[in-house]
Amino acid sequence: MDNLILRMENMVKTFPGTVANRDVSLDVREGEIHCLLGENGAGKTVLMSTLYGLYQPDSGEIYYKGKQVEIRSPKDAIHHRIGMVHQHFMLVPTLTVVENLILGQYSSWKVLNDLDQVSADIKKLGDDFGLQIDPGELVSQLSVGEQQRVEILKALYHGVDLLILDEPTAVLTPQETVQLLTFLRDLVDKGLTIIFITHKLDEVMQVSDRVTVLRDGKNVATLDTAVTNPRELARLMVGRDVLMEIPERHGNPGAVVLSVRNLVVKDERGLTAVDNISFDVREQEVVGLAGVSGNGQSELALALAGLAPVVAGEINLNGTAVQNLTPREVSKLGLTHVPEDRHKMAIIMPFSVADNYIMHDYRDKPYARRGLLDFRKIRSHSSELSVKYDVRLATVDSPISSLSGGNQQKVVVAREISRKPRLLLVNQPTRGIDIGATEFVRQQIIEQRDAGTAVLLISTELEEILHLSDRILVIYEGKIVGEVPPDQSLIEQIGLMMAGKQIDA
Repeated sequence: MDNLILRMENMVKTFPGTVANRDVSLDVREGEIHCLLGENGAGKTVLMSTLYGLYQPDSGEIYYKGKQVEIRSPKDAIHHRIGMVHQHFMLVPTLTVVENLILGQYSSWKVLNDLDQVSADIKKLGDDFGLQIDPGELVSQLSVGEQQRVEILKALYHGVDLLILDEPTAVLTPQETVQLLTFLRDLVDKGLTIIFITHKLDEVMQVSDRVTVLRDGKNVATLDTAVTNPRELARLMVGRDVLMEIPERHGNPGAVVLSVRNLVVKDERGLTAVDNISFDVREQEVVGLAGVSGNGQSELALALAGLAPVVAGEINLNGTAVQNLTPREVSKLGLTHVPEDRHKMAIIMPFSVADNYIMHDYRDKPYARRGLLDFRKIRSHSSELSVKYDVRLATVDSPISSLSGGNQQKVVVAREISRKPRLLLVNQPTRGIDIGATEFVRQQIIEQRDAGTAVLLISTELEEILHLSDRILVIYEGKIVGEVPPDQSLIEQIGLMMAGKQIDA
């Protein structure tokens, strides 16, 4: 087609033991928002990182603005007016906005002589595109949404014609997400072309003109967004029909299992992260904790699990004060914990799947006798859990590093649930896993609730909170700023509370 700005043909990219892109072809029309949709590990980011020069393809050809090009580095990409905003921002927090934008572009003498003029140019550019940012502000003082605007402004400052955004709404409030999607349409109206990497089906339907679905490193379909729907896209992503919504909740809360009173917890820098909060979680209910990442959720979860010291306040689990107990002691009292970062806190990558299954209980019967491990029983138990929780693997003796992210998360969830908790603490349970594994993990949370377990669900995915929770608490800057029912009509109110806005009763 004459209006193609980009054509990637037969792209192949491999890593040791993994084929990330399998003969992928992609075409993008000038002046469109083109969504690149797929499960975690489908090859979306690798394909775009190849286009941006971060990876070199094993084979394949790239045509940009009608000419074949070789892009061997981000510098080459910028030269061709291609920009990329990464999921994890590439900013230096100790530098100002203007210093981040010109980093690597000018010699030091030119910066010293032209800094005021460059700042004025950046301010004008921001005003022209509706990105009002103070060029002299330190990046460390900006909100996450403002930092993202700096990243976009940096690409615009380079004069890009094609802008790649990798999961741009992952750390935004609902209001910031709406603003971003509206802004992207404005950018297209001003002449840009946008490739939007996401796994969120609602965003695809809201913002894109066309969508390409990747599965297992292959392009399985490219569709006009106007003629498709979320169910079809989910089926293309996974290769089967997917349950799009959790059935109607039927929680029947009983006795209090977890009681938190006036809790204060500091972060690693010694700053107050959890600020005098109080709440209860009862048996047979899911309490969702909603908030933008970095507002004390991580420190709260660590304190509840005995992994972080409590400065003040009380944590009672089944009537026992646990704020001064070790993680093992807290666990023995009935708390199991699915942490937010499975690689750092939940699994040991070189160990086998079986070893990871018994990580908590390797000292205890039936897995140990007289100080020796009973490998037959360990393997039997591990095999049973793998079948029950649909963990796809060659053998339980395989290193857990050989499993996909979704299957690793299933191992963690299976291990914690199999210990029959009184309180299930789940922090970002579906982060970084595909839609099929997400569906499974969410069903397990509801099944635990229905079996009588108290569940505290911490998630930055507001839709997840709304679908799974019986009650929702909103946290902002370490404080509980409100409690609301899980009602879709309140999504705007919840989003405002997540951003620190006071809502009148």
